[in-house]
Amino acid sequence: MGLPRFNYLAPKTIKEASALLAEHGDKARLMAGGTDLLIRLRHRAMTPEYVISLRGVPGLDHVFFDRSAGLNIGALAKLADVAGHPEIRKHYPALAESASATATVQIRNMGTLAGNICNAAPSADNATPLLVYEAEVTIVHPGGERVVPMDEFFRGPGLTALEKGEIVKEIIMPPPGPRTGSNYRKISARSRVDIAAVGVAALMQLDEEGVVSKVRIGLGAVAPVPLLAHRAARILAGRKPSPELIEQAGDLAADEARPINDVRATAAYRRRMVRVLTIRALQASLDLAVSKMTGCES
Repeated sequence: MGLPRFNYLAPKTIKEASALLAEHGDKARLMAGGTDLLIRLRHRAMTPEYVISLRGVPGLDHVFFDRSAGLNIGALAKLADVAGHPEIRKHYPALAESASATATVQIRNMGTLAGNICNAAPSADNATPLLVYEAEVTIVHPGGERVVPMDEFFRGPGLTALEKGEIVKEIIMPPPGPRTGSNYRKISARSRVDIAAVGVAALMQLDEEGVVSKVRIGLGAVAPVPLLAHRAARILAGRKPSPELIEQAGDLAADEARPINDVRATAAYRRRMVRVLTIRALQASLDLAVSKMTGCES
């Protein structure tokens, strides 16, 4: 089935794109990588009058890391670029892993990190690492810019904090603290590239005495939006981690999940897997944090 007819608009600046999006409203759709949009167009899931492409806007495909400022990923940065970036692999390993686990090689070479989160799928691989890294989204609108924390960006399945005429410009993350480890785990029904039935990201930072000074746990595909497991994190905060505490955190994370039955998994299975993946992600994060603490990081 071919694509429906539409007017293709190619703005040269993100401000121009924002103005066009505000002008045409529900009649327009924005295109970055196009991996999801083109499929929906082909299957007539949507038939916009206008497609506004960001591909002609310069300066949106950057991936930049600075030790004092942190990580900045532009709206057109490809998932493959995120997955393979040496600074991301070193300082934000959970994000490198989630990007490399998103769909197929072909999709990763076309799709963007920003597009992945703007779809607002509860199962989005990259959402949970962005939550644990305390990411923020810089949003452009016709009147200027605003910044939204990632844990306020998702509003429901397919719903984000974006309002009329607004476009994600970049995703920013603070630099990781010393003695910090992070990890992403997923489980899917058929293969690694399938949509996640459960996804868990964890981050753990230790102080000089080996006490947990920061811990964050992100859960995906087990609630209407990707979410942080606050109660699970609190049981570890301010304490020396142990296998028993990590298992308790896994139990609490499973309790905080709100899974449903669907074609990918049952709610009961999802809840069990939240526990398992949380324990594994926390242990892997702890191991990495300890390796940095002892100077044995590879």
